[in-house]
Amino acid sequence: MGTRIFYATDIHGSEVCYLKFLNCAKFYDADVLIMGGDITGKMLVPLVEQDDGTFKGTLLARQRVVAVGPELDALEKDIKYNGFYPYRTNPAELARLSEDSEYLESVFSRVMAEAFDRWLKLADTKLDGVNIKCFLTPGNDDQLCIDVAFRGKKVMVNPEGTVARLDDDHEMISTGYCNMTPWLCPRDIPEEELEAKIVAMAEKVSSMDRCVFNFHCPPYDSTIDSAPLLDAQLRPVVGPDGQPKMVPVGSKAVRRSIEKHQPLLALNGHIHESRGAFKIGRTICLNPGSRYGEGVLQGLIVELDRGKVKAHQFTSG
Repeated sequence: MGTRIFYATDIHGSEVCYLKFLNCAKFYDADVLIMGGDITGKMLVPLVEQDDGTFKGTLLARQRVVAVGPELDALEKDIKYNGFYPYRTNPAELARLSEDSEYLESVFSRVMAEAFDRWLKLADTKLDGVNIKCFLTPGNDDQLCIDVAFRGKKVMVNPEGTVARLDDDHEMISTGYCNMTPWLCPRDIPEEELEAKIVAMAEKVSSMDRCVFNFHCPPYDSTIDSAPLLDAQLRPVVGPDGQPKMVPVGSKAVRRSIEKHQPLLALNGHIHESRGAFKIGRTICLNPGSRYGEGVLQGLIVELDRGKVKAHQFTSG
């Protein structure tokens, strides 16, 4: 019957997308779930306690004042669904968060790590005992501190740097590290370091023609790595037609590794607007893209059978 993979990536803290991802195991009758990176959110949303006991916060440019109980719970849920982290605080601490960048970073890291740990526990609750393999690789945007959350969990496995078994026939190597970006993300590294990581994993693969490359960064100049060209202020450069100029931003190390080893399949993400497929020799490279900001989970289903990609289908919902 082969093996059915459901793959998604780049949900950036969107709780609604994560819950959909967990539900995809049953919905698509998947044998393997893979989340390809950039899982955590990027912003803290302070909810400031007022003198009357209410809480004030701003979500998507709209200020809200809510009472403790169902109203506050609903606001916190909305914040999580949009990929942010609610944080109950008071005026004095809010002032410190505004003035002390180190303190803000420490609070953000703690709240983010706690939320990520809760997500992994949720996977244990929903999928423990289900006959399915689940892999989640932190991406270049994800802080290194979240990796410890995998310890003691039953369901979600971090396959970073390992050779993992998808089934009796197919192996997978994985990395969430990427070539350098203008934002200097936590897992951005030079191309030569990324190549060294890939080489170390590839040396341990027993059958490359039945191997899946689960690399967060897509191969360079593959159409699934096209992103807007940025100026020195990190603003998109607009062409004469009024549209942003697009350029390839993927990894040359990833491309060289695919050209050399010709794995069965490459699963990529990182570039949200470059949903699509591209072949490098015999290897089909896939990027489902991302619309996490709309609460939409973009993904793909891949059917593997004895060293062949029988079919693939992009999904959205």
